[in-house]
Amino acid sequence: MIKKFTESNKFLKEVLEVIPLASQTFSKSYLQYIKGEAPLFAARAKGAYIWDIDGNKYLDMINGLLPVILGYQYKAVDEAIKKQLKKGIIFSLSSALEYELASLLRKHIPCAEMARFGKNGSDATTGAVRLARAVTGRDHIAVCGYHGWHDWYIGTTTRDLGVPEDTKKLSHKFIYNDLASLEKIFAENPDKIAAVIMEIENYEEPKTGFLEKVKEITHKNGALLIFDEVITGFRWGLGGAQKYYGITPDLACFGKSMANGMPISALVGKKEYMEKVADIFYSFTQGGEALSIAAAIVTIKELEKKKVIAHIWKIGKILQDGTNKLLQKNRLAEFIKVKGKPCWQVFSISGVYGYSDLEIKTYLQQEIIQAGFLWYGQHNMSFAHTEKDIKKLLNAYAKIFQKIKKLLESKKLKENIKGGLITNVFKVR
Repeated sequence: MIKKFTESNKFLKEVLEVIPLASQTFSKSYLQYIKGEAPLFAARAKGAYIWDIDGNKYLDMINGLLPVILGYQYKAVDEAIKKQLKKGIIFSLSSALEYELASLLRKHIPCAEMARFGKNGSDATTGAVRLARAVTGRDHIAVCGYHGWHDWYIGTTTRDLGVPEDTKKLSHKFIYNDLASLEKIFAENPDKIAAVIMEIENYEEPKTGFLEKVKEITHKNGALLIFDEVITGFRWGLGGAQKYYGITPDLACFGKSMANGMPISALVGKKEYMEKVADIFYSFTQGGEALSIAAAIVTIKELEKKKVIAHIWKIGKILQDGTNKLLQKNRLAEFIKVKGKPCWQVFSISGVYGYSDLEIKTYLQQEIIQAGFLWYGQHNMSFAHTEKDIKKLLNAYAKIFQKIKKLLESKKLKENIKGGLITNVFKVR
């Protein structure tokens, strides 16, 4: 049955009158979906599935942009939230739950001798940067990856509207797996770099010795090393990617998968630096909000008790290998690849046959949504995904990849795209 999006499209017009972008998050907004031919508003979700306001059901391959690691409405987490709700949501004093969660993080994360909490990944990364500046007495930052919406980072992107020019001058981007690009920043800004903050891994694997050398260069120049593990966090393992690779930073930032969807993040690090947090202003009314902390404690304990991480790696590998084999079979692998670790994968699409990457991605999304999968170019695995679910998606890919190859070769792709193209959030110029 063909999926219709009448209610989503109608509601979008109403919401745009009162909410800019009609969403709180760029990556959940209409910009990331084929215009007019995709769901835009969720009604509910359970397990590995999500329903839109038109009543359409999808296997969710996005999972809230990665926070949902166990699955929607996961019983143990929901029960912990309900239990805490009866005691209170937030208090006029700190809660003992804060100590319990900090102790769990210290147990698992190599650098986490001390911890402080926030609500978003941006809270943690900005706190880490401020702390590094306080420790070193320096202002400049070397960045690599995505680190949130605050001025010090977003000023390095094409979404820099509203960021002061003087702020932009303090942050310097280097290229992953390119040590020379990092060394250049230090050479051009002697004794000015407070910290190197980087995603320890995204969809590109670190070259042999790269992470070790980054740490060496950073410390040699008197700066702190910060790993942004908001994504890698508890997906690469309970100790994050730093434990996976055996590289311990000075500070690290965690979030997303930490509480199965409840809003929480953590700034963790070595005690000699973290003690300085008592002197900087890293403080939020909601920092000790108890429902999220209770959810994080139970989520981490479920990761400890159940084979959650092993499961998402196992089924993720089945999906990644199967998808790449189908791309090869249909002679699409030269310009469509699925990169990253099995627990979190990204489609890498290049333009070909005169079509842009966004045109190809838009058609893929159109067909994948119609097949019953919520998809925007990633495989965000959860404990709720089953091998049966993965088989369904691979069966859908088999048909869709065959169709797109024929349309590309016959130069008929555009006329088969039924809506407006997906927008690339960071290519606005």
